[in-house]
Amino acid sequence: MTTTVRLTQYAHGGGCACKIPPGELEDMVRGLLGTGPTDIELLVGLDHGDDAAAVRLDDDTAILSTTDFFTPVVDDAYDWGRIAAANALSDIYAMGGRPILAVNLLGWPRDLLPAELAKEVLRGGLAVAGEAGCHLAGGHSIDDPEPKYGLAVTGTAHPDRLLRNDAAVAGQPISLTKPLGVGVLNNRHKQTGETFPHAVASMVALNRDASKAALDAGVRAATDVTGFGLLGHLHKMARASGVTALLDADAVPYLDGAVDSAREGFVSGGTKRNLDWVRPQLDAGTADELTLLLLADAQTSGGLLVAGEVPGGVVIGEFAAPSPGITVRVR
Repeated sequence: MTTTVRLTQYAHGGGCACKIPPGELEDMVRGLLGTGPTDIELLVGLDHGDDAAAVRLDDDTAILSTTDFFTPVVDDAYDWGRIAAANALSDIYAMGGRPILAVNLLGWPRDLLPAELAKEVLRGGLAVAGEAGCHLAGGHSIDDPEPKYGLAVTGTAHPDRLLRNDAAVAGQPISLTKPLGVGVLNNRHKQTGETFPHAVASMVALNRDASKAALDAGVRAATDVTGFGLLGHLHKMARASGVTALLDADAVPYLDGAVDSAREGFVSGGTKRNLDWVRPQLDAGTADELTLLLLADAQTSGGLLVAGEVPGGVVIGEFAAPSPGITVRVR
């Protein structure tokens, strides 16, 4: 379905670029380490800002829980629903899990937008959940000044085979499983109305196969690249793992049109905030500002960032012994 309503014009930001800036978010949640039942082991919590929370159910099963929602990233309601669902499911895949159950989260401006469009959003989410083999049952909706959509997802994984963002080891290659650039292309779409079907195709593509490939290859450290950009998520992984990431800027793949769009100024405020956050612990080498902005581009439903080599992934650098005060070095 192609809508005649430009959904992106009803939101102040789009997709994962509308996230609270990473530095502000870390300040908000710092110290919020609550206590839970003593008979259930928390495997992954708030400590390193990983992709999902995980508890041990038994020796063979960990339960994963995550949620993700955002304002429209494209004007087409069905595509927005598909992108938001793929993005939410990605957190489970980024932990090495299998999504089994999800519920909808919907905010809708009832007096501004027709209910038929909301139905298309939900239909898009259902289509992607079905592709993932994940039940999508019910959820919650509110009357909201801005349209918002996403999922809360429950998944399972083996507790000894979790992919974590704090398990990277010096000497391991860094792989990326999707090209960058959806942020600048989505921002161009929002500002001009131009459409980029290849960007939509990238965003709706599930990270399921990449997750399985990583597990089959014995990988233990991974995360997905979303609103904090490649630099932001790489910074978080290196910091949590106690290593420094050596990033080969020339090896990073981009979607067609992304570099030109960035050069023409279609860079979101979220991307600029990402770069500002990482910059104090970034050795940019000879990389220019345009390259750094592209590396910090706020992605929506991006690929996996993996400590190891995986089929279909592109090696973009390696993890090295820690350098004091530096988490990412661009070369």
